Amino acid sequence: MTSQAISAQEQRHYTPEEYLELERNAAFRSEYDDGKITPMPGGTLNHNQLSLNCALALSLGLKGQNYRVFIADVKLWLPKSRKFRYPDIMVVAGQPELYSDRKTTITNPQVIIEVLSDSTEDFDRNEKFILYQSIPAFQEYILIDQNRIAINQFFKTGHKRWTIDQYDEQDSELVLKSLDLTIAIADLYEKVDINPASTSS
Repeated sequence: MTSQAISAQEQRHYTPEEYLELERNAAFRSEYDDGKITPMPGGTLNHNQLSLNCALALSLGLKGQNYRVFIADVKLWLPKSRKFRYPDIMVVAGQPELYSDRKTTITNPQVIIEVLSDSTEDFDRNEKFILYQSIPAFQEYILIDQNRIAINQFFKTGHKRWTIDQYDEQDSELVLKSLDLTIAIADLYEKVDINPASTSS
């Protein structure tokens, strides 16, 4: 295939349904931005371990309650910006609201958790947070650093109003306010390879 053909293929505009069909059989995950499809980078061992630890802590802590916890393979549809995203972890209160009756995509997370990657950290902290704020059900955003013990928690207190709490190695527990759930930070970082130099002040 010539470079011109490759360029033309990359510039093609895809509909949401075309993207979902391609993603159903894809060997790797991609995100969708109003017609444009972009492959996602692979994760690290720390990223995977933190995601697993967090999902497990949430599942155990919310057992018997009317919440559902979803991990990376479930997509999020953002209708106002016409984007599909793959948050690391989402928590839904009650029943998940599906996009176009597809069981791979939801629209109503109450809590979104992202494990920060070096390549996407700025995007997760800024543009992605703005995108997520368009979700009516969205109340809490947690950002977890994979290289050091550092967590940022954003909690919605009113229309366009959010508070931020920060946690580091001096803190022992993360309190998820919208879920009334406390998780030990040591449990989140269990088996995560932390660089001691990165945690020093």
